[in-house]
Amino acid sequence: MADTPTGTAVATTGRQTLDRFVDALRRGDIALAIGVIAILVVLILPMPKWLLDFSLALSITFSVMILMTAVFVEKPLQFSSFPTVLLIATMMRLSLNLASTRLILADGHTGTDAAGKVIQAFGGFVMSGNFVIGIIVFSILVIVNFVVITKGSGRIAEVSARFNLDAMPGKQMAIDADLSAGLIDEADARRRRKELEEESAFFGAMDGAAKFVRGDAIAGLLITFINIVGGMIIGVVQHGLTMSRAAESYTLLTVGDGLVTQIPAIVVSTAAGLVVTKAGIEGSTNRTLISQFGAFPRGLGLVSALSVTLALLPGMPLAPFMLLAAATGAGAWLTSRRQAEVETRKAEVEAEERRAKVPVAEEAISTALRIDLIRLELGYGLLPLINSEKGQKLTEQIRSLRRQLAAEMGFVMPSVRIQDNMQLPANTYVVRIKEIDAGRGDLKPNALLVMDPRGEEITLPGEQTAEPTFGLPAMWVEESHREEAMFRGYTVVDPQTVITTHLTEVIKENMPELLSYAETQKLLDDLDKEHQKLVSDIVPSQITVGGIQRVLQNLLRERISIRDLPTILEGISEACGHTRNIMLITEHVRSRLALQLSNAYTNEQGFIPLITLSADWEQAFAESLAGTGEERQLSMAPSRLQDFINHVRQTFERHAMMGESPVLLTSPILRPYVRSIIERFRPSTTVMSQNEIHPKARIKTLGSI
Repeated sequence: MADTPTGTAVATTGRQTLDRFVDALRRGDIALAIGVIAILVVLILPMPKWLLDFSLALSITFSVMILMTAVFVEKPLQFSSFPTVLLIATMMRLSLNLASTRLILADGHTGTDAAGKVIQAFGGFVMSGNFVIGIIVFSILVIVNFVVITKGSGRIAEVSARFNLDAMPGKQMAIDADLSAGLIDEADARRRRKELEEESAFFGAMDGAAKFVRGDAIAGLLITFINIVGGMIIGVVQHGLTMSRAAESYTLLTVGDGLVTQIPAIVVSTAAGLVVTKAGIEGSTNRTLISQFGAFPRGLGLVSALSVTLALLPGMPLAPFMLLAAATGAGAWLTSRRQAEVETRKAEVEAEERRAKVPVAEEAISTALRIDLIRLELGYGLLPLINSEKGQKLTEQIRSLRRQLAAEMGFVMPSVRIQDNMQLPANTYVVRIKEIDAGRGDLKPNALLVMDPRGEEITLPGEQTAEPTFGLPAMWVEESHREEAMFRGYTVVDPQTVITTHLTEVIKENMPELLSYAETQKLLDDLDKEHQKLVSDIVPSQITVGGIQRVLQNLLRERISIRDLPTILEGISEACGHTRNIMLITEHVRSRLALQLSNAYTNEQGFIPLITLSADWEQAFAESLAGTGEERQLSMAPSRLQDFINHVRQTFERHAMMGESPVLLTSPILRPYVRSIIERFRPSTTVMSQNEIHPKARIKTLGSI
């Protein structure tokens, strides 16, 4: 009969429905939902024996797969779904327990295959025809799972969860400190914060998931007891079996059922123990154990000697102990030889490096005339910091510092030459700028420097000291106190970061001297093509490269970023139209950078805190300017000058104690003269003129001088 249109449409709809169902099964979420529903269905509906055999085989396979995954994961977070997997495995075993219980109680009188071949095989193999042996073996397995593995895993998970939650604030502050220091970027910080959150959530979930295993063991014990008692009652009362026949049949079935479910439970409990105990190690379990046991060949040798001694004792079996002695002795010999080969290769590499460093020819005498712009000299005790395996290497931090200064200040920091100085004390370092000592400090290379940002006394065991860069009170503590110090809110830095911080401050103080004529020319040459016309218009017709260098040095002296070089050049071009005085050109450029300056000195509350110069002092400074035109100089009486210094120091120190860092505001004409005085006794104080306050900037006057 030909297909009708209606029949064709029905067939097409059926195929589409089937295709959608297959696609849904391919999706993991649908398959998981169907699996969970199947587990719940088993709790309600009876299961045929062949399906029970398949399900028990699936349970055993699934538990072994969980164990193998736990063995080979590198770290616990790689198996973050373990609590969910543990719940599913537990529910699967309990549902199969219920299904087998239904078959045992319903058909147990028919023989030992009433609940399928798997349960019959387990019961017959373990019991060996004696149900008392089966009960004892099953009880031991339950005790091992419940008392030893489950209890230990639960305790480890509980302690790990508590310690991870306690250490979370300190780890978060460490991430923020690394981000602020420029050691990591925002992407790395987000990744580390996400890992920290996942780690805390994982150990918290493992603490609760351990209760699944504990409850599973208790449920297995109760189900076994109920099956034996209930089965014997049903067999004797309802089916007329003798007590011995009922005991043999129902006990074999019940113990076989218990073994089929308890063995996967022990396997999963072992996997849980492996996962929670990997919190302190990295790498897969096999590599970690082999590397750590094989790191001490003398220990293996002592084990071999002890095995030989036990083998020679009267009554002891000779073969097993001698076999173990030979195995451990061979392991000790192979490990010792491997370590010797590693040491030999290491010595050869070091010798090759030393030979490569030997100069093949005498250096030219002109090299003695060269000056290192920046040089870091280290005592021999600090040389391991260059290639330290703990934290970031010193050379990597210096490279990060160069990128940071280029981004913040527009200043390309010269290369830092690092060399050892045997004349220095072992733990001393010196920073030299153009061969001149610009800063030095003492470190403990195997300790951490701890400071309290609140200024309170540090209550950790250690050695009192002063932070080398700013002279703040600090303390050297052992590496083992890192977590405790972070938890208490202290600032914790390693020796490499101490050197890098000191180097940063020294460079910022000496940026004007480090900006050479050649560096200035390089900055101009590196400008984009669209700005090269501006450079050619002003150099050398309006100003020389040396003049631009002096303007940039004046800006860097007050730590103003020169990254916006096109705007600076535009300001220079405008100022050169009416003056050739470098100081006046610099002041005009500062006014062109008003938006940048206002943004730099705006505090967290969104306004610029100001201390104004009173009209009396404005008049006093104006009257003290001697000379005419652009060659005026400040000529103020020493007593009057000392009075001004005292007023400035008292006012700013009073506001500093209140947590404020205000800006001193003056008129544009007087600003450079006021700054020239203040920089001699308080160089960190910012002095701005009214022209440098952007119209959109918010200001707040805190007082006046």
